[in-house]
Amino acid sequence: MAEDNGQQGVSRARWRLIGVLAVLFAAMLLYKVLHAGHLEQTALFYVGLPAFIALAVAIGARPRSATGSALAAVTIGLALAGPLLDEGVICLVFAAPLFYLLAVAIGLIVDGTRRREREGRGGRAHAFVTLPLLAVLTMEGTGAYELPRDNAASVTRTVDLTPARYEAALAAPPRFDTPRPVFLQIPFPRPQSSTGTGLSVGDHREITFSPRKSLGFGSRPTPRSMRLVITERAPGRVVFAVERDTTYARWLDIESAEVTWKPRADGRRTDVTWTLDYRRTYDPSWYFGPVQQYAMEQAAAYLSDTFGATAR
Repeated sequence: MAEDNGQQGVSRARWRLIGVLAVLFAAMLLYKVLHAGHLEQTALFYVGLPAFIALAVAIGARPRSATGSALAAVTIGLALAGPLLDEGVICLVFAAPLFYLLAVAIGLIVDGTRRREREGRGGRAHAFVTLPLLAVLTMEGTGAYELPRDNAASVTRTVDLTPARYEAALAAPPRFDTPRPVFLQIPFPRPQSSTGTGLSVGDHREITFSPRKSLGFGSRPTPRSMRLVITERAPGRVVFAVERDTTYARWLDIESAEVTWKPRADGRRTDVTWTLDYRRTYDPSWYFGPVQQYAMEQAAAYLSDTFGATAR
């Protein structure tokens, strides 16, 4: 009898594994459909897809812990996403917390519902209340509705340089050897070199970044660069418009960088403000909005420090 129970346990485990793999396969097919419909940057992908995985595994597999099974399925899905879906590291790193958050939330709801049912207190009605909310969150960016996308990140620093020296640094190619903030060291592209000089309208900069490394099977690194053109110039102010971007275009749309500088009262130091105007391209806004805002603030601070170091 004990042997039969062991065999039944192994059989159930195998069927659960088959069920998880079937759900992940269905999720990959769903990704292909979303990609074909140009919906891979919407909440339907970043909320709907992990919700589908978590719900299907948590409800269909009937495990002891729906939360644990949902987390396991999402982990396997993320591990397969890079090689099979040809995703880059940056996409997986920033999507992973959202995927896990949804897996935990749905798993806890399912576990709570089952516990209340065992105790005779109902529970299904309570669980179904969350479905309309999930549907609303999933539809952002699909055409049903979208929230404002234009944003700006601004950082002001005081540098130990005169305004003339900082202006001279802006006119010269920067040296990208300044230590980057910890947040920007995760998987972000690294600027490697820059060409172009001057601060007159029409002057340009061509910045080369580290190649994009996809996790797909057989993929090769692809070059990335950004071209900026000066469109506005005034005393203590210059605006660089982004004319071409193959670096961050998959993650957000950087439109321009405005730099203003003015002397401190002592005349030996300068207050420098970098403002990056960008457009959020990913949904949901409640998740990617704060993440991208913080990333752009860190980038603005890095630019301020970089040109300050170039002048020394």
